[in-house]
Amino acid sequence: MNVPLAEEILQLRAATPGCARMIHFNHAGASLPSQATLDAISAQLQREATIGPMEAAIEGTRLQEEARHWAARLLGTDSAAIAFTSSGSAAWGMAFNALGGWHAGDRILVGRHEWGGNLACMTQALQSGARLEVIPCDESGAVSVAALERMLDSRVKLIALTWLPANGGLINPARAIGEVARRHGIAYFIDAGQALGQLPCDVQALGCDVLKGAARKFLRGPRGTALLYIRPEFLARLRPAQLDVLSAPWDGHTFTLRNDARRFETSEVSLALLAGLANALKEAVELGIEHIYQRIQALSQPLRQALGQISGLALCDLGLPGQQSGLIAFTLEGWDVFELKQRLAESGINLGANGTAYTPLDMQVRGLSAIARIAISHLNTVEEIDTLLQALRALASERRQTSTSTSSP
Repeated sequence: MNVPLAEEILQLRAATPGCARMIHFNHAGASLPSQATLDAISAQLQREATIGPMEAAIEGTRLQEEARHWAARLLGTDSAAIAFTSSGSAAWGMAFNALGGWHAGDRILVGRHEWGGNLACMTQALQSGARLEVIPCDESGAVSVAALERMLDSRVKLIALTWLPANGGLINPARAIGEVARRHGIAYFIDAGQALGQLPCDVQALGCDVLKGAARKFLRGPRGTALLYIRPEFLARLRPAQLDVLSAPWDGHTFTLRNDARRFETSEVSLALLAGLANALKEAVELGIEHIYQRIQALSQPLRQALGQISGLALCDLGLPGQQSGLIAFTLEGWDVFELKQRLAESGINLGANGTAYTPLDMQVRGLSAIARIAISHLNTVEEIDTLLQALRALASERRQTSTSTSSP
């Protein structure tokens, strides 16, 4: 594998403490923050400790709005369309519950790869008689746009898409689905948790009404922060279930809902975490998401080919070859994926492992109980990948030898 390491990547690695300690391939779970992001969090906490938390909120609020500015730049929208929440699940749940008014016969269309947390939230609508229906997949395993078109009628109230599933490298056709949703006037929610910070994400081109994603993944932001985009023209349809003096300020006569995405925020937030988020977003935007995406592709596609040559290793990715994300799902013969994850961690290599609950519809259809997951970042190097491949070959050989010895008379 020959992927040149740009000077700017070397500088990013040097400015990221975790790169010196571990080989990290769990960026789809949570990536490694830079020292500058950690410093921004620490500086805000120090201000709160020295001059008082409420007094330090002046600078903290400025940094919060700086984060909103960079989030808007990332998504190609205006700052007023951005809200911050504590997690991607919280963001999606608040937006979904704000739709309200579910009735018997209403239809919700989802991809087979929908995130388990989103599906759990949708069960509330099913109690009112709404129906959850799965859009068929095309030959590559992606959501079929043609099949979606055939399913539409006046009862379809929502199309929900997990753009990049958590259990592999599939990239669903989010933009094409957005064109269908807009043409038929149907609400369209995108879960972009694995997309943000990995590939370009222009909400105008996607045509979505709502988009969410946790910042801890490829954006390298702090845990406990997430982005929620609400299309301004769609905002009037959403009535948040919970309000406070920020989301519905007192106007002298009554409490009136804000006319921007912050109707989904509360007055009490961690300004320290948002200070860190501001730095993480700035770093990603200034480096360039297209540049990040190209590097992830240059690393992950040859890695898939090398993994496919390891005896006993089965790739579990969907999607067309050459058009997959930096998430690589696999199983290794003779190994429980969680045991495999632990063994690699003991040797200084982090990767992920997912059970059925994360993507239950897809995992059940494909007969998968769990998968191991490599998630490539622009921070990774060819040398780290070679070390991972060596470790997997050794573990595959170890289990083969064990199996041979136990089966001998």
